[in-house]
Amino acid sequence: MKQICIISGKGGTGKTILAASLAALAKTTVMADCDVDAADLHLLLHPKVKETHEYYGGVEASIDPEKCTQCGRCEAECRYNAIENFQVIPVACEGCGVCQVVCEDDAVELKDALSGRWFVSETACGPMVHAKLGIAAENSGKLVSEVRQKAREIAEERNLEFVIVDGPPGIGCPVLAALTGIDLALIVTEPTLSGIHDMERVHGVCEHFGIRDAVCINKFDINTENSARIDSWCLRKGVPVVGRIRFDRAVTESVVAAKPFVEYTRNGAAADMREVCGKLLEMARETPDRS
Repeated sequence: MKQICIISGKGGTGKTILAASLAALAKTTVMADCDVDAADLHLLLHPKVKETHEYYGGVEASIDPEKCTQCGRCEAECRYNAIENFQVIPVACEGCGVCQVVCEDDAVELKDALSGRWFVSETACGPMVHAKLGIAAENSGKLVSEVRQKAREIAEERNLEFVIVDGPPGIGCPVLAALTGIDLALIVTEPTLSGIHDMERVHGVCEHFGIRDAVCINKFDINTENSARIDSWCLRKGVPVVGRIRFDRAVTESVVAAKPFVEYTRNGAAADMREVCGKLLEMARETPDRS
């Protein structure tokens, strides 16, 4: 079983479009949507939820009105302005516990905070694990780890060949959680200055953790000069370029139709994407197992 993570360094490069197409082509796979802060893979794969689990990612304070003497110490010391009229504002509370420390009446209690939910579902492309983080909820890196762990367990139970992770953008904690233990990372970039900059940053993360990575240039024909710059950079760094996908308005049409792009059409950019996915799966099969 191989784990492939689709990352981008920035949002809007076409990462989820490619991940959904890869799932449609791979067949023997389990999908893990690890972009828990803004999950959208379900829009293309239409999962039917089989299991729902609550996720507690932190703590929040609550004030017992029967014990509270309204001394005002907690409100004065709260740096997040999360206490007003001797009541805690849940979306503002960071769970730091200062209010509990300064309360001399033992009126403040720290409770586990319900931060979101994660799901085990079935799709036409196979099982899928995904999540929904609550409004203003944090610790998304921990939730990513739970989603990935469950996806790996399902792959082992069903003897599936691949775990495909639709990773979050950027290089922060959720990305580190998505990349941990991955066999192969695909960096989806675009020929823009911000796309090149963030590709270099996320490659640095992969390089630091010793994760094998490859690059796909999406919409390569919108700026061939920058595409050539990406090719040159990859050559210097020894990072393989598994393919280039042309700009195609049919991609937007496939999103409106709520279908994986390679199932919406076989022409234009879909042919490029099929080639990229084929090379990526072969590359993953040849990658030594990290586990």
